Amino acid sequence: MSKKQVSFSEISPSEFFYRNRDLAGFSNPSRSLYSAMRELVENSLDACEMAGILPDIFIRITPLDSDESKQDPKPYVLRVQDNGPGIDPKNLSYAFGRVFYGSKFKLRQARGMFGMGGTMSILYGQITTNRPVKLMSAIGDGKAVQIQMMIDIRKNAPIVMDKQVVPAEGISGTSVEVTMEGDYFRAASKIQEYLRQTAVITPYANLVFIDALGRQFFYERVTKEMPVPPDETLPHPYGIDVEALRRLLQDSEEATLLKFMQQNFHRVGENTARRFLEFSGFNANMNPKSMETLQAVSLVEALHKYDNFLKPDASCLSPIGKDILKKGIEKELKPEFIAISVRPPSAYSGFPFIVEVGIAYGGKVLPQGLSLLRFANRIPLLYDEGSDISFKILDQDIDWRHYKVRTEAPLGVITHVCSTKVPYKTVGKEYLADRPEIERELKNALRDALRQLQTYLSRQGSMAAVQRKIGIYSKYLPLIAQFVTDLSGAKNLPKYQQLLDSDSDGEDKTAEPIDPVGKPPSDEPPAVKAPAAKKKTTKPKAKTTAATKKKKDAPPVETIKVEEKKKAQVEKKEVKQDEKQQTTFEDFG
Repeated sequence: MSKKQVSFSEISPSEFFYRNRDLAGFSNPSRSLYSAMRELVENSLDACEMAGILPDIFIRITPLDSDESKQDPKPYVLRVQDNGPGIDPKNLSYAFGRVFYGSKFKLRQARGMFGMGGTMSILYGQITTNRPVKLMSAIGDGKAVQIQMMIDIRKNAPIVMDKQVVPAEGISGTSVEVTMEGDYFRAASKIQEYLRQTAVITPYANLVFIDALGRQFFYERVTKEMPVPPDETLPHPYGIDVEALRRLLQDSEEATLLKFMQQNFHRVGENTARRFLEFSGFNANMNPKSMETLQAVSLVEALHKYDNFLKPDASCLSPIGKDILKKGIEKELKPEFIAISVRPPSAYSGFPFIVEVGIAYGGKVLPQGLSLLRFANRIPLLYDEGSDISFKILDQDIDWRHYKVRTEAPLGVITHVCSTKVPYKTVGKEYLADRPEIERELKNALRDALRQLQTYLSRQGSMAAVQRKIGIYSKYLPLIAQFVTDLSGAKNLPKYQQLLDSDSDGEDKTAEPIDPVGKPPSDEPPAVKAPAAKKKTTKPKAKTTAATKKKKDAPPVETIKVEEKKKAQVEKKEVKQDEKQQTTFEDFG
């Protein structure tokens, strides 16, 4: 009995994602409409930012059929247009008609990583509606190219059905219009939240969105400052593997291994390269192309063991920055307090990254409780929040009581990780993997921002205590003033209102206070009136008859002593009343 032979075949990348579109985030009509919009918007933002152009992005979702009685899911027309530099006509059809073809395959920060997002949107539209995509691109030469095309899924190649050259009419940029099956009314909340968070992270962009109901949403630019575009960089020795090294050796044009190390690795100069080759035992004058497989493996092992390579620098990254991030938070979240922490550049597996964290507290926009806004390379991450490293840190590693943050407090936490290689766990780019280096930097940035919030809340608590005291003073001070006035027999009430106004208005508390009777006291403490001292008297000599007569007419000595005693008692009683009154107001003050 003969054995049945197993047949083998090959499929193209387009065929693979046609069969496994869930991997790219196109799992159902609602999520597919959201994913397509997101991928096209990110392509437009990347193109504008790399060219140093302030982005103006237009997004519109329109039902294909005007019959409103048709229920979702149904066909929608998605259009995304930008004011970027445009795409050269010879690359236009391939950029949108071939999976894994694009400008993203360089070692620098970019939103896209796989060169497939825009193509997947078109592929999904073709699968569900079988309608061609309409492309338009103008590169600033006065002409615009319009193309209608579909994708040959088996060959992973574009099929151009119509191509025209028309006047650009003074515009530049790219426009994509694709028809696909979608469920807008289930995707609407995610689409609007994505655009709102994009406005937070890119406050230098104008975003105009017209939804399926004809409603217009405008996210206005609030700053013309843009992050510095990233530079392309070389691979770091710690991030190289045997296959990558083999490709570098094949493409090498250097005559010696010493020159090869300098020209093909990030931050490796002549001295560093020479010390490494001495450490690894390789001849610096060796021809790179003569290296055998086992030698390449040994070289890679030595690259990973050598500890004196410089860390990757941040020239290939483009962080948002404190000022831009703060303006974005103020514009969309309108909190009463903002704290931002930006960590210095770090690296994992030879790939540089920077962590930025912002905290927004209070205001009328944030809901009660904790809201987490996650970003990676300026991409809002809306799905699978519970699997993300940022959520795990906030949920498990942060002691909120230590920072005096109540559970129900309106608090927004914004985390942004930018890197040449963001460690996504899925092709759909929804959450970050648990990299220890990234986890450490996120914790440090969060704790730094929370300490700033803790200081603010402590000051707010002190101010609240002052306001409570002022409330008590306002209630009882008028009664005390009336009592003092009645007791002293004065005609007017003391000017106590000036004390309350000074405290409540936040004026200088070091100013000279006003005493209860409205006169500024001296620098000396209030003196207590002492009883009048008895004067020593000597009998005057009788010089004249009148003096002798006056002496005869004076009352007896016993009567004088009684009157002086009564007078001293009255004065002592008045002093006690003054002391009581002064003590009351000093305690009150």
